[in-house]
Amino acid sequence: MAEIKSHEFSGFLRREGTPYRIVLVYGPDRGLVSERAAQIAAKTGVDLKDDFAVHKLEASDLSGDPGRLADEFGAISLFGGDRLVWLRNAGNERGLIESLAAIADTDHGSSHLIIEAGDLKKGSALRKTIETSRSALAVPCYSDDARGIQTLIDEELGSAGLAIQGDARQRLSQLLGGDRLASRNELRKLALYCHGTGTVTDTDVIEAMGDVAALSVDDAVDAVFSGDAAGLEAALERILASKTSVFLVLRGCIVLFEQLDAMRSLVENHNRQPAQVMTERGRGIHFKRKPVIERALRHWRLEAINREMRRLADAVLETRRRPQLEAAIARQALLRTCLLSR
Repeated sequence: MAEIKSHEFSGFLRREGTPYRIVLVYGPDRGLVSERAAQIAAKTGVDLKDDFAVHKLEASDLSGDPGRLADEFGAISLFGGDRLVWLRNAGNERGLIESLAAIADTDHGSSHLIIEAGDLKKGSALRKTIETSRSALAVPCYSDDARGIQTLIDEELGSAGLAIQGDARQRLSQLLGGDRLASRNELRKLALYCHGTGTVTDTDVIEAMGDVAALSVDDAVDAVFSGDAAGLEAALERILASKTSVFLVLRGCIVLFEQLDAMRSLVENHNRQPAQVMTERGRGIHFKRKPVIERALRHWRLEAINREMRRLADAVLETRRRPQLEAAIARQALLRTCLLSR
C-alpha cells in the first residue's frame, strides 16, 4: 500500500506517469478531492476528451450490479490504448467493496481506476481495501492549512499577473479555506475583478468577494469596543437586512472579551504593558483591528470584563427564550457595552 501525504502531492505530480493503476482520492474537502483526481487522471496518459477511453460512473450505479465495476475495468478501449474508469461519490457500499476486492490485485492490463470518496475514517472498508492492496494508492485530501492557502493565493493571482498587498492577503486568508474548489473560484473572481490593475488591495477583496454579513458582524463588534454607537447601529441594520442572526455579534463580543480577559490578566497580575501584551498575544489579529483591541485593553479592567461577559451571556440566553425579540434584546445589550466602552 502507498499513501501520499498532503505535502508530498506536488512532488508526486512532477513525476512521469504513475505506477498505480488504482487510486483512491478521499477527504472532507470535496473540491480538493475533485481537483486532485483530475490531476491524477491527467497523469495516466489517457485522452480525457475521448469518451471511448474514459468511462465515468457514480457509486450508486453499482448498487444493483456489483459486477459492473469489474466489467468496466477489464474492458478494452475501442481504439486501443489505455482506458480510465472514473468512479465518483464512493463510500463504503458493499457492492463497491466486493468489486474492489475482486480486482485489486489482479492483472489490470491497460486500465486505470480513479475513485473519488468523501471523508473516510481510518479502518473503514473502502480505505482498508485500498490500503491492503499492493498496486493501489490512497490520496487523502484535507482542508487547506495556512500555508496551503498562501500557496493557492500566489498560484492563482500570480498566473493572472497580479501582486497583492499585505493587508489584502491577510483578509483574503481569513475568507478562504474549507473547500479548495470554492477557494479557487473566489480567487479567480477576484483576479477578474482586478484585471489590469496590477495589484490587489484590501478594498478590492472586500468589494469582490467579501461576505457582507460577516464583514458587518466584524464592523459591529469593532463599533462596540470603539464606543461608536452610530457605527453599531449602521452595522446592525445591515446585519438585520441580510437576514443574519444578530446573535453572531453577541458571540463575537464575548469571544473578544475572553481574549481581553487573558491579555488584561497579564497587565494587572504580571505588570506587563498593554503594548507588550499585544505584541505577544495579538499576532493573529488583523492589523486594522489592533488599535481597537489595544485601546480596550488599556481601559477595560478585569472586573468589568468579566461582568460584561456574564451580562452578554445572559442576553444570549434571553434571545433563546424569546426569539421573537432577539434583535431588540441584542441591540440593547450591545448598546450598553458600546456606551461603557466610550
